[in-house]
Amino acid sequence: MAQAAKSKMRLIWRDKIARCALVMLGLLYGCALFADFLAPYPMEYSDPKMGNAPATLIHIWDDNADLCRPFVLASRQENDIATFKQVFKEIEGTEYPIKLLHKGEPYKLFGLIDADVHLFGVDSPARIYLFGGDMNGRDNFSRLFFGAQKSLTIGFLGLFIAFPIGIMYGGISGYLGGKADNAMMRFAEAVMSIPSFYLLIGLAAVLPLGMSSSERFALITLILSFISWPGLARVIRGMVLRIREEEFVQAARAVGLSEIKNVIIHVIPQTASYVVIAATLQVPNFILAESSLSLIGLGIQQPDASWGNMLQAAMDQPHELLNQPWLVAPGIMIFITILCFNSIGDVLRDVLDPKLAGNR
Repeated sequence: MAQAAKSKMRLIWRDKIARCALVMLGLLYGCALFADFLAPYPMEYSDPKMGNAPATLIHIWDDNADLCRPFVLASRQENDIATFKQVFKEIEGTEYPIKLLHKGEPYKLFGLIDADVHLFGVDSPARIYLFGGDMNGRDNFSRLFFGAQKSLTIGFLGLFIAFPIGIMYGGISGYLGGKADNAMMRFAEAVMSIPSFYLLIGLAAVLPLGMSSSERFALITLILSFISWPGLARVIRGMVLRIREEEFVQAARAVGLSEIKNVIIHVIPQTASYVVIAATLQVPNFILAESSLSLIGLGIQQPDASWGNMLQAAMDQPHELLNQPWLVAPGIMIFITILCFNSIGDVLRDVLDPKLAGNR
């Protein structure tokens, strides 16, 4: 079995698209895991003087036009009398070199370890906002990393809740058959008929205003999970109806193995290939649902960051998108993540499906 698993993994890794997708997802999840270290500023750090600031210019040429160590200039906020717009001007002669392993704002790595070293940064009062600042003076580049923590995590948290329910429910329904199967499937269809997105909007709209973002995040995950299992249950049920007639299942029943044990030990493991494929294709649905709710202001709330509410902040200032296209970076990250999961799911389907495996 271990040898077969290694063989499958080699087939997956051999596929160039799957290999690129796996590497990209590894980078994304690595960035989310080490966000505190990689980001130059903590998630809630803000400088009121940098509200709606443009991206910080990085200089690599000195006054003599010679290549030098990268540096930034301190900036000040001014009002343009002609256009009545807020502008930021660099202060000449205030050069602050960009430092690697810079000692900056304190944080807790993994929420446990006290640290204050960031991958890069500059000394105060200069700021390095690679993607500019939001309306509250927070660094968009740093928040992109912290937004990944919630937007990428919700998919797997949802799977851990929805998939066990769907697998067990569908397995038991298909194995029992008859009236029990009919009743269980009618209930699953009733749950499937609920318009999930509108249900989420309705529930999110009536949540108490005093709920923290962590509580809201947990509730969104639970709601998404408990309305996502029926589709999987129906497919598992269909597979189990076929598998239960196999000779090894009948033999286990004949020797007195209980029905529940027979389902768990002999029936459900036969659906493993489909479950693995379905899991990779279901994660993007959870990510999209959370991002959509946050985009319309009913998901993760400020000051916590998610890719969805960062896109919402960008939509609140559409006139800036042409001048600051990096504001749509969270949307690009969502697109890349979903594309990677779908690509891996397609390759897994080809590798794990015996009818298609011979083509590889």
